[in-house]
Amino acid sequence: MNPAPSFADPFWLLLLAAVPGLAFWHHRRGQLGALAASRLPLATGGAWRLHLPFYCRLLAFAAAVVALARPQLGYSWEESTTEGIDIQIALDVSGSMAAKDFAPSRLEVAKRIVREFVSRRTGDRIGLTTFSGAALTRAPLTTDRRMLDELVAALEPTLTPDGTAIGLALANAAARLKSSAAKSKLIVLVTDGVNNAGEIDPLSAAAVAEGLSLRVYTVGVGSEGQALVPVQRRNPFTGRLETRDVTMRVEVDEELLRRIAERTGGRFYRATDGDALTRVFAEIDRLERTPLQVKRYVRYEESFQPFAGAALALTLLPLLLAPLGLTVEP
Repeated sequence: MNPAPSFADPFWLLLLAAVPGLAFWHHRRGQLGALAASRLPLATGGAWRLHLPFYCRLLAFAAAVVALARPQLGYSWEESTTEGIDIQIALDVSGSMAAKDFAPSRLEVAKRIVREFVSRRTGDRIGLTTFSGAALTRAPLTTDRRMLDELVAALEPTLTPDGTAIGLALANAAARLKSSAAKSKLIVLVTDGVNNAGEIDPLSAAAVAEGLSLRVYTVGVGSEGQALVPVQRRNPFTGRLETRDVTMRVEVDEELLRRIAERTGGRFYRATDGDALTRVFAEIDRLERTPLQVKRYVRYEESFQPFAGAALALTLLPLLLAPLGLTVEP
């Protein structure tokens, strides 16, 4: 915070234009009066004494003018404010999100990218909904970035074939944003499957989101074709749960996700690898930004006192020096 000098009444400074004229007039007057009163004895030993009182008064005049202009030091600082966006992330954690077509898995890549996205949205409130065959709110809208980061990092896929409830996830996320007073509210829904569970139709949930003025960005995750998916099965001989990689056909209901996004004014994205998913979230981050508003505050401190003191001292200086013989009045 660096001080910036300024003047409260700068028009007084116009009087400083008279200083050169007064100096010229002083020396001109001395030349015209040279025959009337000779100063030759002083000219050889201390002609400066003739001019010292005048220049003391001239400098006192200049200092007084500056003091009247009221010099100030302004200490300024800025406060940045932004009206944040409320975002509810709906992340699919069904068993198919453990597929290994993304290294090390779809969910691990999605978790990393979501954590990076959250860390960049410093002015927003963000919540988290996870879903598979049902939907669960893991975090309501919050600005606690550390808590959100830990929640996302701890997510694990559901390794039982319990389905993908896109409609329930969308309805759950919309319910979290329903009472939000933010001007901009959106849902980012990330899934790799087809709606095959839950009591709520996805398009009906999209209609609710539209009625609440919520934009929905839908992201279809997964490569096209087949992928290895870890699945838990109970060994009939030992009775223990065992995890085995099973080749499964990858299906993403692009048409449904596109219709949800279009109905709510959002966008649909298809991410077939980790790099594509990174670009998707980077674009959402770029699209959903609020302009930064900066307020500037200035605190002024009066600093005319040194100039007023200097004017008084320069006025008195010739009087104090006269008894010592250091000044001679012209």
